[in-house]
Amino acid sequence: MSDAADTGLQIIATGAAPAAIGPYAQAVVAGGFVFTAGQIPLDPDTMLVVPGGIREQAGRVMTNLVAVLAAAGSAPERVVKTTCFLTDLGDFQVFNEVYAATFGTSTPARSTVQVAKLPLGVLVEVECVALVTT
Repeated sequence: MSDAADTGLQIIATGAAPAAIGPYAQAVVAGGFVFTAGQIPLDPDTMLVVPGGIREQAGRVMTNLVAVLAAAGSAPERVVKTTCFLTDLGDFQVFNEVYAATFGTSTPARSTVQVAKLPLGVLVEVECVALVTT
């Protein structure tokens, strides 16, 4: 974690998740919450999209999201809200299976939308807002 000059914001960066592919932070902590950037299915070691379909891509997205949350002092059970982007709502059932395996019995509020395209041609992207452990 690093402090953003005089703003009270903490910028989160971890090697356990892919580096930002643009001018943004992996996450920002503010006011007791962590706001993550959208996570896509990049392997943080190679910065390449993981091979496979929606199951493999969703799995990598959730792994990346959990890594960013951990770096910010949070965890899946502290997530308040997620926004999920799929390029095909036909993948909704498989995505839900992977999503549920990550969140277990915690059930954050969620929006899921179909989008025309995502960065690097991936099938799924997920962002969230979570409480930071105090």
